Amino acid sequence: MTADAIDPRVARTRRDVVEATAGLLLAEGWDGVTHAEVARRSGYSKATIYAHWPARLDLIRDAVEHVCDRAHHPAATGNLREDLRTALLDFATDLHDSHLDRLLAGLVERVHTSDVVDTLRTRLYETGTSGMRGILETHLDPADVEPSLALLTGAVFVRVTFEGAAADRTYVDDLVDRVLRARRSG
Repeated sequence: MTADAIDPRVARTRRDVVEATAGLLLAEGWDGVTHAEVARRSGYSKATIYAHWPARLDLIRDAVEHVCDRAHHPAATGNLREDLRTALLDFATDLHDSHLDRLLAGLVERVHTSDVVDTLRTRLYETGTSGMRGILETHLDPADVEPSLALLTGAVFVRVTFEGAAADRTYVDDLVDRVLRARRSG
């Protein structure tokens, strides 16, 4: 066996534990992720979990990477308004239904506490906004991309997480129209 080859049992263990941790992180938030609970949910011993992930942040790091690696965005059609609408509705659904708001809350709470957390925050933001960023980059002046992205994603994030309200089709349509109108009048 070469140094690059991974024992299939180790690969399976890593997959199972990371999937269990990701599910736990999304369902319970950062505070719910403990070695004991991951062991219980994954079916592996705490000793196995500690051997591969000595610190809780190691588990969380791999879980966030897992979530990001499996992210997908709706395909763009070329229609700016419709593509933004579809992308924002998808973002709102991910925040609410997939409980990404809990994951983000944990990152925000721990911002600047470690380089790992800051890297995860950046990775999650870039992953979550890459679809919308691509749409905006296709249609807008480069100077308008970041402010428009912040307005769109920020408004949906606040609506879902802080206001506890749905970012439904009506809300998203109004938001997209306002941002596009502001861009045209600027």
